[in-house]
Amino acid sequence: MILINSRLRNAIKMKVKNLKMKKLAVAMATLISVPAYLSAEETDGYLLDSIEIIGTKDRAQGLPGSGYVVDAGQMKTEAIDDINQALKTVPGIYIREEDGYGLRPNIGIRGATSERSEKVTLMEDGVLIAPAPYTAPAAYYFPTILRMQSIEVLKGASMLKYGPQTTGGVLNMISTPIPTSLSGIVSTFFGQNNQINGHIYFGDGSGPFKFLFEGVTRQTDGFKSIDRSNRDSGFSISDYVVKLGFDTGEAGKLLFKASRTEQTSNETYLGLTDADFNANPNRRYGLSTIDQMTNKHEGYNLTYSHEIDDSKNFTVTAYKNYYQRDWFKVAKGGSYVDAVNGGDASQQGILDGTTDVAGLTYKHNHRAYESEGIQANLNFVVDNHDIDFGVRKHKDNMNRFQPQDKYDQVSGAYVYQSTVTPSGSNNRFEEADATTMFISDAWQVNDAMLVNAVLRYEDYETSRKQYGTDRSAGPASTKNHETDILLPGLSVTYDINDNLQTLAGYHKGFTPIGGGADSNEEVEESANFEAGLRYGSGNLFVEGIYFYSDFSDKTELCSVGSPCSNGATAGSLKTGEAEISGLEFQVVNTFEGDSYNVPLAFAYTYTKAEIKGANQNGFQDGDKLPHIPESSFSLRTGIEHASGWDNYAIMKHIGSMGDVTGYNRTGGSFSETDSLFVLDLISRYQIADNTSVFLKVENAFDDQKIISRSPDGARPNKPRTVSTGVVVNF
Repeated sequence: MILINSRLRNAIKMKVKNLKMKKLAVAMATLISVPAYLSAEETDGYLLDSIEIIGTKDRAQGLPGSGYVVDAGQMKTEAIDDINQALKTVPGIYIREEDGYGLRPNIGIRGATSERSEKVTLMEDGVLIAPAPYTAPAAYYFPTILRMQSIEVLKGASMLKYGPQTTGGVLNMISTPIPTSLSGIVSTFFGQNNQINGHIYFGDGSGPFKFLFEGVTRQTDGFKSIDRSNRDSGFSISDYVVKLGFDTGEAGKLLFKASRTEQTSNETYLGLTDADFNANPNRRYGLSTIDQMTNKHEGYNLTYSHEIDDSKNFTVTAYKNYYQRDWFKVAKGGSYVDAVNGGDASQQGILDGTTDVAGLTYKHNHRAYESEGIQANLNFVVDNHDIDFGVRKHKDNMNRFQPQDKYDQVSGAYVYQSTVTPSGSNNRFEEADATTMFISDAWQVNDAMLVNAVLRYEDYETSRKQYGTDRSAGPASTKNHETDILLPGLSVTYDINDNLQTLAGYHKGFTPIGGGADSNEEVEESANFEAGLRYGSGNLFVEGIYFYSDFSDKTELCSVGSPCSNGATAGSLKTGEAEISGLEFQVVNTFEGDSYNVPLAFAYTYTKAEIKGANQNGFQDGDKLPHIPESSFSLRTGIEHASGWDNYAIMKHIGSMGDVTGYNRTGGSFSETDSLFVLDLISRYQIADNTSVFLKVENAFDDQKIISRSPDGARPNKPRTVSTGVVVNF
C-alpha cells in the first residue's frame, strides 16, 4: 500500500513542464549538489518506483500539497550521519535531540508532536519501519542514516495513502539503489572522541540479474565522562544490506532486500541537575555507569512490479521486520535530579556517589517486536484521471519481559544484591491486526488546476495480555481495542501564471493509541488544513504555507522515554481539545559567477500549539503543548568553485520547548529546554575524478545547551567536533 507509481509522478512532472513550472524546480535541483552524488534516477540507478513517495526535489514542487526531499547531494555534501541534523533543514519539522548522535530520534511534523517519533509514519523504501507501528510505534529502532540516499517528507492530504499515523506527515528513507553498472563506493570518516564511520557498497545492475552488497559501521567513545568509571559513553553500530534484483522484461521486476543491524550504546536516560549542567554539561553521574542498550534488527522485503500496459501497472510488496532490544538502565534516577533542582541538597550526595544508598533499581527494558505484512497497489490512467488503489494487511506485536536488578551504592561503587522476576506491566504481550485501503484520484481539471482526492479506510484491533511472574498460569489481566475509521482528503494546486502557483488542502487524520488501549477509548482525531503560495523565477524559489490542525481530543502516548504530562510511563493521556497552527516558509536560490556558484537555502517554521478550553483532566485554555518550539530556522549556503574546492556553512536554530502540557502555566523553570543555535562548517576538495576529501566542524561555536529534560534531567547537544574523511568511487 505504501506505493507511489511512475505514472502519477510523470503526470505531475508533465504538468509542471507544460505550465513552465520547471523554473521552480531548477533552484531546488541545483542547491548544494555535486555531480558525484546525483540521485539514482539521474544516474539511471536500478530503483523501483514503489519505494519512493515523492522522488526528486523538483517533483516536490509539483505536488498537490507540501513535500520536501533531502536529496543525495545534501546528504553526501554535508557528510550527514545524524538524522536530526538533516531534518533540521526541513520546514515544518520539530526535532528534540536526546543523545547528540541521533540514535533514537524524536521527530515531529506539524500537528504530530515529537515523542520518540511515534506520531509520524516512518518508512524505509516504502515499508513501515517502526518496531510495531500499531502496537508500540515509539521508534527505539531507527535505520542507519549513512546508508540512505535521500529522505522524503510528505505532508498534507497526499499522506493519507501511507499511514497509519496521518496527522502530521510521512518520513520515507530511500536506501542505496543498485547501480546500473559494476561500481561502488568506499567512504571513511574520522573524528574526535575516536569516532570512526565506514561505508562500503558495490553492485551491478547492467544485466537482468542485479545485486548490491553494502556495509556500514559507526563507533565512538562519546563526548560524556562518567563519574568514577572507566566505561566510555559511546556506541558501536554495524549495518549490512543485500539487494538482489531480477528484471524479467515484459513479465515485470523483482527486488529482494535483506538487512541486519546490531547496536551497542552506553546510553542512559539519566541527565543532570541544572547546577551540574552549568558546571560541566558533558558530565554523567556514576549512577548510570552500567547503563547500556543492546539491540538487533532484521528486515526482509520482496517487491514485484509489473507494467501491464501503457496505462496500468501493479506492485506488491511483502515485508517482515524483527527487532529485539535490552536497554539496561537505572530506573527513577530522575527523582534525585528533581529533588536537587527543587532545593533538596541532601540528594546531591547520592548523585555524586558520596552518600550510600540501598535498593537502587536497574531495569532490563527487554522487548522483542515483530512487524509483517503485504501491500499492493494498482494504478491506472483514464482520460485526465490518474487513479491509485492500494490495500495493506499488517500485523505487529511486542513481547515485554523486563526483570529488575537491585544494587546498593557503597562508597561510590555499585554492589549487586538481587534480581526481581518481572510481573504486571513488566511482563506483557501486545499485538495488533490491521487492514487498510485507499483510493486516490489525481484529476487534471484544466491546464491550470490539479485536484487530488484521497479516501483512506483503517480497521485495526489491538490487545494486551498482562501476566504475573508465571506466564503458564495465564494472563492476570487483558485489554482489547478495535477501531475502524474513514479518512477523506482533498488538495488542489492552481497556476496563477507561469511563475506563481497556489495550493490548498484538507484531510482528516488520526493516530492509533497503542496496544494498551481500553475497549471504549477513543483514538486521536484531527482536522488538518494547509494553504500556500509558490513562486519561481530562474534559480529563485519561494514558498510559504500556512497549516492548521484542530484536535477534538489530543492524546499523549506514555512511555519511559517520553512520560505523559501526568508522569505516567504506560498507556495514554487525554489532554482535551487543542489547536496547532503555523507558517512554513522557504527561499532557495543560486547566485552564479564566472567560476563559482553561491547556493542558498533558508527555511523557517513558526508554530502555535495550545489547549483550547478547560477539561476534566485539569488542563486549561492556553496551556502550551510539549515538544513543539515556537520558532525554528536553518540557513544553508556556501561557495562552490570550478577548481573542485567547495565550502559550506549550515546554520540551525531551534527554539525552547516544554516537557509537559501546560508548562507555561505550571511547569516552572525546570520543565523547558534552552533555545539552541549551531553552526556547522564543511570544506570539500575533489582531488581526482573519483576521489574527494572533506573537513567538517560541527557546532563551530562550541555552544552547548539543554536540549532535553525528558525523562530524567538536563542533557546537552554535541560539543564542537572536528572530523575528516575521504570518499572513493570505483
